[in-house]
Formats: sequence, structure tokens, C-alpha cells
Amino acid sequence: MAKVSEEFAARFSSEKGSYYREWVQKQGLEIIAAHYIPDLHHVELKPWPRRGGKGVYINHEASYYANDCYVCEIPPGGKLAPQRQLFEEMIYVLDGKGSTTVWNDRGQRITFEWAAGSLFAIPLNTWHQHFNGSGTEPARYLGVTNAPMVLNLYRDENFVFNTPYDFENRFRGEPDYFNAGGTQKGFLLETNFVPDARTIPLISAKERGAGGGHIRFNLARGTMNSHISQFPVGTYKKAHRHGPGAHVIILSGEGYSLMWPEGSKPNRYDWKEGSMVVPPDRWYHQHFNTGPEPARYLALKAEATTIRNEQGVPLAWISQRQGGDQIDYVDEDPAIRQMFREALAKHGLEPRMEEAYQAELETLGRM
Repeated sequence: MAKVSEEFAARFSSEKGSYYREWVQKQGLEIIAAHYIPDLHHVELKPWPRRGGKGVYINHEASYYANDCYVCEIPPGGKLAPQRQLFEEMIYVLDGKGSTTVWNDRGQRITFEWAAGSLFAIPLNTWHQHFNGSGTEPARYLGVTNAPMVLNLYRDENFVFNTPYDFENRFRGEPDYFNAGGTQKGFLLETNFVPDARTIPLISAKERGAGGGHIRFNLARGTMNSHISQFPVGTYKKAHRHGPGAHVIILSGEGYSLMWPEGSKPNRYDWKEGSMVVPPDRWYHQHFNTGPEPARYLALKAEATTIRNEQGVPLAWISQRQGGDQIDYVDEDPAIRQMFREALAKHGLEPRMEEAYQAELETLGRM
């Protein structure tokens, strides 16, 4: 990431703050300014009086203007306070089971149940309330929203959380609104509820690397972006970069990610189920499966951060040789392969990348 002198940076210090950050601080919560969380299941939370549970915000300073992330816990036998909001929110359930009730000003109300692994979104500006279905264990979820853009735009907390308006194109109280299923269009699944993101079938996506699977979601007719990727044992994805705000939650497997700004050496972050990495704006990142099972992750971010070509394809899917932001295997640093081989050897495994390497050599050749 570009660095300047402290003297130069001081001239812009008054512009670093934001209404959004002031609002979070008013909640009495911490903001973890990190791009790596080893274990979301055990990240420390603080009481959140406004919601009636516990929480923490996780916002890397290079990302928080685009969207945010928070972890919230509902106490055993408890519930959160009802809330509505003029920003979008996607939710992934980390632990426990429970239910959510959603309703609008017309009085149309539905309730659906969720459990660990469930993925869903809150329809824009609908009232909603979360309930813990266990009387003995807490329930914990992760939420990603575009609250920073909305709060910084209006700078009026009362307007954002207390405006009576039903977006009927988003939610009309349909009884089956949160049923599993949806409409598949290429990689994109239009749905409002995924019962278990850890097991949903994926579509082959060879463009992202050796033997990988992929699926994208449009949740609750919103504008935010989410997808799941999986890669087989002994393989890894191609390095790529994109805009800020992608929160990558590990759903299964073990391995590591490399992240680096252009011109710098990669930093390594080891992960397992429940870890999260958040690549800063335009940092290259690359995910490696070093365990004995397929590795799967869920990425949640704001669609506005996706940079596309004129055909609508994200540049992160297009080779740098074609003007995109993805590094082909044949063009990567040889040290990448050596590190991967050594990491696999610790588990008694070997790379299964030769077919992918050879295929690229035959079609692309070396630079």
C-alpha cells in the first residue's frame, strides 16, 4: 500500500474520520482494524445495548468506506431488538440456531428458521428481529452491510433507522420469500435463503484455477455481492485483485492465503474453518488448500467495488495478459509453488497442480 510521510499525511488527517465511524463508537463497540481474523467463533465481543446482544465491528481502514462487517451474538433464550435500516445486510450464521421475523409497515409478516451455515439477507428497510432457538447456547452470526456509504451520505441516524417506507419491489410479505431454492442464471443464483452454504452444490469454474467450483448470489433482490468458491485437495486458486471490502469467510478446509500490494512480497495468513481474510483495496491475494479435504470459502462485499470490463466480466476473472487483474499460473513467482509444496508436505500431501500448469503452458506459453 502506498505510504507517504507523516507530515504529508497530517494535512489530510481531518478527512480520515467519518459519520459512520462516529456512529459505531456511539454503540460502545470496538472496531477491529484488521484484514485477518484467525477465528470468528471466538473473536471477543462487547455488550451492545442498542441491539440487546454482544458485538464487534471488523473494518480494515482500507475498506470501511465501501462496506462493513460485524459479529453479533444473541444470548441463550434471547432475542435482539427489532430494527429497520436504509442499508442492505447479508448474514452468515456462525454458531447456533434460531429464527428471524421480517415485516413491513403494511403488517405483512413472515418468520423463518436458520442454523449454523445458513446465509440470507435482510430486505431493504424491513423491520426484522432475530431470536436464539436455544435456551442454553448463544447464537452467533456475521453481518456485512453497506452502512458506511449510507450513513456517510445522509449523516442522520434517525433517518437511516426510522424512515417509514416499504420497498415493495424488495419485499411484499410473500409467504415463501425465505424458502430454499431460487432461479439459477449462469453462475448467479437469485435467492433469499441458503440453508447451508457449506454444502450447496457449485458450478465448475476452471477460469479461477485448478478444478475449482463457484456460485454467485443475488440475495433479497439487493445490490451487494456474494459468492462461494471451492477448490480440491492439493490445489490453489490464481492470484487476483479487486476493489475493497471483500470479507472472505472460510467455510471448510484448511490452508493459507497470500496477500500483497503490487511490488511487495506476499504476507501469509493461515486459516481454518471460521477464519476470515479481508484483502485491502487492489491487493493481490491467492488462496491455497493444504488440508486433506476440499476447501470452501464465502465472500461477502459491496457490488460497487467490483471492477468489470465492457462485457460485464469482473477484471479479477480476466488474465493480466488480456488487461485483467488475474495472474496466470505460468506467470506467478516460482516461490509460490515451492511454498505450497512445503506446506502440503507437512500434512503428507503433494500438489495436484501439474495438469493445470501444463494446460496453461500449452495455451499461453511463458512470457
